[in-house]
Amino acid sequence: MNANVDVLIEKPLAAALAEADELVDLAAKRKRIAQTGHLERFNPAVRATLPLLTQPMFFEVHRLSVFTPRSLDVDVVLDLMIHDLDIVLTFARSPVKEVRAVGLPILSGKVDIANVRLELESGCIANFTASRVSTERVRKLRFFQPRQYISLDYGRQEVLVFTVGREGAAGTPTVNPQIDVAKPPVAAEEPLRAELRSFLQAVRQRSTPVVPLEEGRTALDLALRIVAAIRDHGKRIDLPSIAKMR
Repeated sequence: MNANVDVLIEKPLAAALAEADELVDLAAKRKRIAQTGHLERFNPAVRATLPLLTQPMFFEVHRLSVFTPRSLDVDVVLDLMIHDLDIVLTFARSPVKEVRAVGLPILSGKVDIANVRLELESGCIANFTASRVSTERVRKLRFFQPRQYISLDYGRQEVLVFTVGREGAAGTPTVNPQIDVAKPPVAAEEPLRAELRSFLQAVRQRSTPVVPLEEGRTALDLALRIVAAIRDHGKRIDLPSIAKMR
C-alpha cells in the first residue's frame, strides 16, 4: 500500500487488532482499495441466502475437516471458524453481547476443536463448532427466523428454505402441508474466482470492496475474543494445555 498498490489480504486480516488498525488506517491514508479475503462471502449459496434474510434469531454452524499439517500456527478459530463468524455477523447485523467458548488441542500445540456460543445485542443466539481433527468434512450453516428455517451447505452450494404458514408448493414433498419447502436457484461458481473478480472490479471502479478491511477487523476482533474465552475457560477448569497457550 505504501507503494500505491491495491491489496487483497487473506484472512485473518492480521495477528492482532493493533496490526489490523494499522492496515485500515494505511489504506485510508494511501487511498488504496483493500479487501479482506473472507472467501465464503463469495460462495454462491451465501449470496443466494442474502435476499432471504428477515430477522435471524438462532444459528447452528458446523465446519469440520480432517487433520492436515497446514495452518497449525493458529487456533482452529482463526483458521476455520473465522469464516462462519464473518458470515453470521453479516447475516445478523448485530454487535456481539456475550461470548462463551471451550476448545482443546488434540493433534497440535494449538486449539484444534472448539465450540462457541454467542449472544448478540439483537437477542440472536449463534452456536459454532469448528474442528480440524474430524473424520469427515462438513461445512453447514442453519438458522431460524420468524416462520422460517433455512439450511445452507457451503460445500454443495445449496440452500433449502422451510416456510410455515402457507400451503406447500405443488409437487414439493412436505411432512406438513402447511410447510412450504423451497430450493432457491444458486448460480454455481468457484468462490475464489468470484472473489478475485470482485476485487478486480473494485480496483477498476475505485469502489468499496465487498469485504472491506473494517469488516475483516470486526471478524478478527471476535475471533480473538473467542480465543481469549477458550483460554479463560481452560484456566477455570485447570486445563494446563490451554492455560499455557499464548
